[in-house]
Amino acid sequence: MASMPNRPLTLPKQDCADCPIRHKAVCARCEPDELTLLEEIKYYKGFTAGQPIVWAGDPMEFVASVVSGVASMTQTMEDGRRQMVGLLLPSDFLGRPNRDTVSYDVHAATDIVLCCFRRNPFQQLIATTPHVSQRLLEMTLDELDAAREWMLLLGRKTAREKIASFLTIIARRDASLKNVPSLGGPLSFDLPLTREAMADYMGLTIETVSRQMTALRKDGVIELDGKRRIIIPDFEALLDETGDDDDGGLPS
Repeated sequence: MASMPNRPLTLPKQDCADCPIRHKAVCARCEPDELTLLEEIKYYKGFTAGQPIVWAGDPMEFVASVVSGVASMTQTMEDGRRQMVGLLLPSDFLGRPNRDTVSYDVHAATDIVLCCFRRNPFQQLIATTPHVSQRLLEMTLDELDAAREWMLLLGRKTAREKIASFLTIIARRDASLKNVPSLGGPLSFDLPLTREAMADYMGLTIETVSRQMTALRKDGVIELDGKRRIIIPDFEALLDETGDDDDGGLPS
């Protein structure tokens, strides 16, 4: 993904109480005194769509929570082929406290804002702040579940099931961030990726992604409002298209 020209991004104010990911991020379980410690080592960074955030193997001086926007994680094979291996959505955590590098390239898929923590002080904080270390463990296990889910999606599902599964993942995550108590009513959200990026992520062609999106719209499973806005009239109907035996519950 080629880098784009720099342009200024509006960064949030330095106030954890007003943070849109406050109750889902690594600081979710922190008490006020623990938040004060995090405040001392945090800072915000913004990247425009297409910009690299970190390259595989490069030193990484920070770990971070995604405040807004989406990042893609890709790995490059010896022959130059690239595979997108994951997405970082709002409240997801970037980096590992005890590692000074990452094993994949991370690019801004959209304009993105990161709440960064200096890595060495953050490592020390984990040792003395159980609420941070416990939440980080929970998020790591959630990430493992998501990776297993994506292995199933890439390996066994039809194109229609892949698209429906992707929309289900985004819908659940968006509802979780908005503290929607249930997925019974209509849902709406903005797609975090272009159709080209969706095709790359799911191992499909752009034409296939477009055909399947159109088919889901014609069948009344989704509605399209412009290029990115998705409306789901009935989440259960979308869930039925994923091929999963799933209760449709929200992730923790």
